[in-house]
Parts: sequence; structure tokens; C-alpha cells
Amino acid sequence: MTGSLLKFSIQSEDKHSLARVGKIETDHSIIETPVFMPVGTHGVVKSLSPNDLYEMNTEIMLANTYHLYLRPGTDIIEKNGGLHQFMNWSNSILTDSGGYQVFSLSNMNKITDNGVDFKSHLDGSMHFFTPETSMEVQRKLGSDIIMAFDYCPSADCSNKELKRASRLTEDWTRRAYEYLNDQSPLYGHNQTLFPIIQGGIDKEERLKCLDQMLPFATCGIAIGGLSVGEKKAPMFDIVNVLGSHMPKDQPRYLMGVGKPTDIVKSILSGVDMFDCVLPTRNARNGQIFTHEGSINILNSQYKDDTSPIDKKSSVVFAQEHSKSYLRHLFKVNEMFGIRIATLMNIAYYFDLINEIKFEINNNSFVKWSEDYLKRYDR
Repeated sequence: MTGSLLKFSIQSEDKHSLARVGKIETDHSIIETPVFMPVGTHGVVKSLSPNDLYEMNTEIMLANTYHLYLRPGTDIIEKNGGLHQFMNWSNSILTDSGGYQVFSLSNMNKITDNGVDFKSHLDGSMHFFTPETSMEVQRKLGSDIIMAFDYCPSADCSNKELKRASRLTEDWTRRAYEYLNDQSPLYGHNQTLFPIIQGGIDKEERLKCLDQMLPFATCGIAIGGLSVGEKKAPMFDIVNVLGSHMPKDQPRYLMGVGKPTDIVKSILSGVDMFDCVLPTRNARNGQIFTHEGSINILNSQYKDDTSPIDKKSSVVFAQEHSKSYLRHLFKVNEMFGIRIATLMNIAYYFDLINEIKFEINNNSFVKWSEDYLKRYDR
């Protein structure tokens, strides 16, 4: 495999839940957990620069294998010296496998035991992704954490399809692991593979898939296939069951789940890592996470609201500018409005995570989470 693997250590554990504070060390950065990873689908967090992310102490971000494979193409990124150089980003990067995007094109793909034929959403060109293809693309991207190529079934799939997804996920993860073991790093830094647990909302199938992933989970493991249309209660049942069974000495990553209240609940179950497009996508649509609750800045009530957007925000713009001004920027389609909203939403998530770490360290997280969820979990 590509060099030695990342290091993970637990710094403190909550006495009343499965929550913990930890530290991940890659060749590019030290990442304190729990951690929220902003999503830079195309190699950029929309409207923000690397310096913006550095100033918010962003230790790791996520990029999308599928989209970067199609455009600009991995050969171009390799010529630039990998994704870190291409983006001018010196901290850690996690890339997904491309599997979720490929499977979301359900009317444009064909799944076989060997891999997936799919049609590009950009130009209709045909492509074939195998576990080996996904690993080679991510190897050329040069991400610090590589996700295994998995089969993400839909929330309403049949039991037969669910079992097929688990079977192919096991086979494809083994192939990905073996492929990486035969490769050397391209850019002089190490890359670590995270296998992904599938199984829908079937607890037995999830635990079976977890057991199948353990031989490949040397330095981290992920929960995939949730927040894809299932109801919240069974989703959290699965997270809680897996939190009690996943390796304790490795970081645990819950893929694509990103509502603030969902993050709080999942940390109670022992999850360490999160990503989601929600804070950045919602920012572009005018939804702002503030310390007084979520607001839609486009609502007419903010037209003449001269109060600060969020006086408790760590973003200076939120303290200096009024809700009325931000609404005006959105109404006239000024990019500065999207930039303020994006900075605020990511900062809110980071502030939330920092508050959670403080509460875990003080063994007060359970009581704090009860108060937080009572206030915001609607």
C-alpha cells in the first residue's frame, strides 16, 4: 500500500455516551476529531479560497472523485503534481470513491460484478468504473484518505438487491485493497484506504457487512448508504448499533450526514468524521445557520432588519453587516452575499464542533446535547 498509514489516538472519552475527542495525523495535517469536512466537489469550496479555509482552521476537506475524473480529468491533475498542488492546498484531503455519484445515475448506469458502466452527465460519454479504476483515480488525485469503491443501494431497494450490494461491496473493497497494496505513492505522501459499511437499515446486514470490512479497516472505517431517503429513526438506530461495534482504535466516518442536530446525535453514538454539502449549498439559497437558529435571509421580515446577521458568529462579516444588507446582496445576485453566507455556515459548523469537544472533555456532553436538541431538533 502507499506507505505507512495515518495515525489515530483518542484524547478523551465521554463517560456517559460513546462520544470521544481524538486526533488524526496524516502527512499533511493534524486533524482534531470530531471533525466536519467542508465539501469542495470540484477542488474548491464554492466562493471560498484556500486562505479562507486556513483562517477558519480547516484541517481537512473533501473532494469528489467522480466529478474530478470527468473534469478536468486526472491526467491534468497529475501534471499539476496532484490535487494538493492543483488547489494550492497544504492540509489534508479526503476523496470519495465516485460510487455514490455513479449509483445515483440509476437511469444511466449498468452494474456488473466487475464494476459499473455509466454515462457522463456532462456529455453522455460512456465510462467503466471498477474498484481498481477508482483507486487509480484517487491515487493520481493524491488524497490523504481514499474511500473504497462500494455499492450504495437505494433506500427502497429489495432485500435481494440489499444483499447483492453488500456482497459486491465486500468483493470490490478486497480488490481495491489489493490494488493499492501493489502501488507506490505518486507524490511522496501516504494514502490511507477507508472501507465503507453498507446494508441499508437492516441491522443484521449492517453488522455482517461490518465484519466483512474489518480485514480492510487498518486505520479507519466509514458508514455509507444513509441519509439517502430513509426515515431518521431507523437511520440513527443503525448509527448507534454500528457505533457500539466498530473498532474503537480507528476514526469512524459517517458519510453525507450533515444537519447540525444529526451530527450531535451521531457523535453521541461514537462517530468522529462528517461531511455534507448542506451548509454550503443552503448558503447559496439564503439559509443561514446562526447561533439563534436557522434563518432564510430572503424572507421579507429581514428587508429592514438592521441587526447584525449573527453577533455571536466568528465571521467578522456577520458582526459588521446587517440582515437587511445581506438580504439586499442576495436580491441583486451579488457574489459577496453568497460568500458571507458560506463563511458563516461553515464557521457555525466549526464552532458547533469546538463546543462539542469542550463538552466531551468536561463529561457534560450528554446534558448539553439534550439542551441543544430540545432547542433545534424540529
